[in-house]
Amino acid sequence: MSKVWLLVFVLFYNGFLSHEVTDVSTRPSSVKIGAVLSFDSTIGKVAKVAIQAAVDDINSNPSILNGTKLNISLKDTKFSSGFLGIIDSLLLLEKDTVAIIGPQYSVMAHVISHIANELQIPLLSFAATDPTLSPLQFPYFVRTTQSDLFQMAAIADIISYYEWRNVIAVFIDDDHGRNGIAALGDRLVDKRCKISHKATLKPNITITREEIKSVLLKVALMESRVIVLHIDPAFGLEVLRVANELSMVNGYVWITTDWLPTILDTDPSRATSHLNDIQGVITLRMYTPDNSETKRDFVSRWSNLTSEKAAHQGPFGLNTYGLYAYDTVWVLAYALNEFFNSGGKLSFSNDSSLNILRGDNLHLDKVWVFSNGNLLLKKILEVNITGVTGKLRFGSDGNLVDPAYEVINVIGTDVRRIGYWSNSSGLSVSEPGKGKTPMTPQLYGVIWPGRKTQTPRGWVFASNNGRNLRIGVPLRISYHEFVSRVDADLFSGYCIDVFTAAHDLLPYAVPYKFIPFGDGRTNPMNSDLLSMIPTGKFDAVVGDITITTNRSKMVDFTQPYIESGLVVVAPIRKLNSSAWAFLRPFTPTMWFVTGMFFLVLGAVVWILERRMNDDFRGPARRQLMTIIWFSISTLFFAHRERTMSTLGRLVLIIWLFVVLILNSSYIASLTSMLTVEQLSSSVKGIESLATSNDRIGYLSGSFAENYLTEELNIHKSRLVPLNSPSEYEKALKDGPINGGVAAIIDERAYMELFLSTRCEFGIVGQEFTKMGWGFAFPRDSPLAIDMSTAILKLSENGDLQRIHDKWLKRSACIAGGAKQDRLELKSFWGLFLLSGIACVIALLCYFIRMVYRFSRCPTGNLDCSSRSARLRSFFSFVNEKEEEDKDRPKKRKKERGSSRRVVHEDGSNII
Repeated sequence: MSKVWLLVFVLFYNGFLSHEVTDVSTRPSSVKIGAVLSFDSTIGKVAKVAIQAAVDDINSNPSILNGTKLNISLKDTKFSSGFLGIIDSLLLLEKDTVAIIGPQYSVMAHVISHIANELQIPLLSFAATDPTLSPLQFPYFVRTTQSDLFQMAAIADIISYYEWRNVIAVFIDDDHGRNGIAALGDRLVDKRCKISHKATLKPNITITREEIKSVLLKVALMESRVIVLHIDPAFGLEVLRVANELSMVNGYVWITTDWLPTILDTDPSRATSHLNDIQGVITLRMYTPDNSETKRDFVSRWSNLTSEKAAHQGPFGLNTYGLYAYDTVWVLAYALNEFFNSGGKLSFSNDSSLNILRGDNLHLDKVWVFSNGNLLLKKILEVNITGVTGKLRFGSDGNLVDPAYEVINVIGTDVRRIGYWSNSSGLSVSEPGKGKTPMTPQLYGVIWPGRKTQTPRGWVFASNNGRNLRIGVPLRISYHEFVSRVDADLFSGYCIDVFTAAHDLLPYAVPYKFIPFGDGRTNPMNSDLLSMIPTGKFDAVVGDITITTNRSKMVDFTQPYIESGLVVVAPIRKLNSSAWAFLRPFTPTMWFVTGMFFLVLGAVVWILERRMNDDFRGPARRQLMTIIWFSISTLFFAHRERTMSTLGRLVLIIWLFVVLILNSSYIASLTSMLTVEQLSSSVKGIESLATSNDRIGYLSGSFAENYLTEELNIHKSRLVPLNSPSEYEKALKDGPINGGVAAIIDERAYMELFLSTRCEFGIVGQEFTKMGWGFAFPRDSPLAIDMSTAILKLSENGDLQRIHDKWLKRSACIAGGAKQDRLELKSFWGLFLLSGIACVIALLCYFIRMVYRFSRCPTGNLDCSSRSARLRSFFSFVNEKEEEDKDRPKKRKKERGSSRRVVHEDGSNII
């Protein structure tokens, strides 16, 4: 590409590079640089003064370049950014130019950068903001201003901050406009927003009002009312004037890129003539710190710098592009100084890569390359100074670091700063680098078009295009209480009434038309119906549509207007009273464990009490009966035997607490069973149904099939699709043995209607999903949000319940019976565990105590000849009554004393 443009250049200006290979000393007396500007444009006329002022300031300060002067050549490209402007800018290469400041336009920069790459001449542009001017493709292009990549990121954050989802982009159809809007689209996608329509304008200052009007009329037909205007300052105000004439102000949001502040700062009188057209507009201005002494000095002498120009062009102010143009010259000056300090020379040579194009007629042998251009480029990118725009330092991506913008709201005859945006902290009311980074985005209040303070909704339903909202409605053959077809496109039912009531609460008109979906013979698949929204066949779906995770990935649902989780319906039978009805409260396992604990408790208390309590002593038969009697009598708190040991009382207290809980639960359950009609079913719930091999029915076309197969792993061969309540009833009555089903799995809303007239069936188990029904709209549709708000209002004012009662009022049959679960061991195992631990601890303490006391007893009467004998002696010791055990040492001591006295009285030698 670069060689092609070189060829074109030489064909037009054959022989303009007439110099030979040059080698200037390391520190020459002057350096030739060029500048490419449009002198009469809003940006160019300011930049021209700023660049010349910077050159004068640098040349008047010998410490910058150590005596070397900058010799600048300014080239006016007029208003042209096309071919002629490009050719004019190439003339700057005629005089040993080492760098070019510019070009001003991004379109020019794309072309000239190819040639700059080949000739190794750095381009320092203060105004070409096209984000696709990448240093990877154009290494010799250096952007000394902010890239539109960051400006579009700021606009995307503003749109997300106000929770708008769809925007319209109006822009110039050139590299600058297209690439900037493409960057905006990428940033909006990250915020779950999008550009819903792109309106393009010709890249020509001669564009007419009629052409602008034609474009804006198409924009007015769109639903979005948020418009991003990325355009040239030359005719940006004209677009806003035409929009005002078309009444595209009130209710709209206009966000402009930094072209509007450029006009406001440069030509206030021009902006005043369009004052009514720009009221309420939000725009961005490149942020430059106000506390810089260098900036204050430059701003203060601006009027003197422009006094000569003002006589011919009228007075004009200083804009941010002028500040960056001024700093660009300083960046180049500092880079040149480091270039010379590093031994760089201003040498030019032939480009050997052009040999293949050389010929007798082309004279490409006169095209020269700046040999040390790569060194100068390196020094430019290493510059780190503070200028009138703040800190100037380039990052690894070739852009200036820490980009930031002011967020401005045009109010009256002035502008009001409502916040800042920076690449590091996002939206904030604090000046970048000076305040604490906010946790959440912040902006001050905005005065919107029409002097309104309430944030615009950002969209309307485009009813003026003559098209109704196409709403798909499932054509069901059952449950007509929810949706039923009355006429060709007329429907009634609960879902239809809810939608109509919510639609009437919308703050704007939304004409719609119901379109049936289905063949009228079988229930249509809801997933197939919803899939037609992304394809554009339907704009919405209304009906008994369940909100599921998979469906939410396809469309946006409103707030649920009815809860309807899956339930299990099975045949039920009444439990009649019998002679053994009193056994129903507890399960067999519960009865067994309770009886065993009674016996264990009696045995433990007998062990702890028998050594000191006569009630627990006696013949073996009597002791056995005592254990049984004592344990059973605790059930009625009527035990007559006293407990004397501390451990026995502790165990008994805990057990009596357990008995109290068991008694209370038993009485409550039995009372309920005997006073309320009981229902029973062989199917206990979804758990028992899933583990069995019985056939299961479900409503054809519902999501239940996928849920049962994917979530519960029920084989598809067990599932039976059914279409109507009559098929439900027949399948349940036939049962799995006769080709029917054991149970039906369907949503509660359907089942309540089904059971209202069929009392032989009932819901078993608990509702095992928590879902609801909603109306479906396309992804990111603002209508879904407004309809959700309307549904909440219906719920708050009671209309939603009244619609429910009108269509779905329940019969008394549904609540005719109660299903009471029996009390199981799992509900009481904690109590049994507590009692068991108390028994174990008490027995352990008792055993330790017995072993200790046995070891302290005299061994005179104990048989310790073997281990078994010692064990029998221990059990004999434990079997003794505690009083005998305590008196034994005293009796033995008394007997020993009596023997000694006998020996002394007789005077015998008997021991």
